[in-house]
Amino acid sequence: MSSINIFEGNYVSVNGVRLHLASAGEPSRPLILFLHGFPEFWYAWRRQLAEFGATHFAVAPDMRGYNLSSKPDDVSAYAVKHLVEDVRELARQLGYPGRFTLVGHDWGGAVAWAFAIAHPELLERLVIINAPHPGVFARELRENPAQQQASQYMIWFRTPGVETALAADNYALLVRALTATAAPGTFSEADLEAYRSAWSQPGALTGGLNYYRAARIGPPAPGGPAASFPADGDLRVAVPTLVIWGERDHALLPGNLDGLDAFVPDLRIERIPEGSHWVVHEKPQEISRLLRQFIAG
Repeated sequence: MSSINIFEGNYVSVNGVRLHLASAGEPSRPLILFLHGFPEFWYAWRRQLAEFGATHFAVAPDMRGYNLSSKPDDVSAYAVKHLVEDVRELARQLGYPGRFTLVGHDWGGAVAWAFAIAHPELLERLVIINAPHPGVFARELRENPAQQQASQYMIWFRTPGVETALAADNYALLVRALTATAAPGTFSEADLEAYRSAWSQPGALTGGLNYYRAARIGPPAPGGPAASFPADGDLRVAVPTLVIWGERDHALLPGNLDGLDAFVPDLRIERIPEGSHWVVHEKPQEISRLLRQFIAG
């Protein structure tokens, strides 16, 4: 990891919430913004912050609902439109009303897709890591039995009181979600303690789960249709886009890459055959190398 200092503990008020940030580099440099997914927080990007702080203003917020950021009570406050506006306002508050580079993984990737669809004029480049485009994911949830089976956990995440099960035995289920599918040794005990600390923040588990509840995302319930992000309207992404995909992702299958070019004309796909859903942690140097190449254009 680079020796660049990461500054953790800044806060910015945006869109009616207060977001906690970690950052590296000088604010006068080009902005690169990193969005984490569930059940993570800014810490997921610590290696990329240290790497890109040498050339950029690299910023990773705790998304609303997570760790030290605000956690609105109303489930509707976690609708994708609000998450998109958080990103827009954050970039503006940081002093970047113009174009920047946006990187997202998992739920952060879902928000990044939605942001690029809504605000292509604000992005220089888009990087997505193991997060499906809403149009493609809607198809996979509707038509692909393997993806339907892999997404069953999403139904459980939407049920009331699931927080109790996830917090039991010192967050054993969440720890297993990280460690059981990642390459051995990917997460150190210090990493897991950092995650336990973030999960134990009051309301943090509910905040993260409310992303699923607000979107009502998941495979078909018995006798019902699949639930996905709204997949109507124009879902084209008019931004140069890099998609990195760990092909050993057991939750989001590689079928989510099929037909993606119909929505993203300027698309580059990098498959990492030995990478899991946690490829950002497993292959941090490779992720940074691919980002560097793509940004260099």
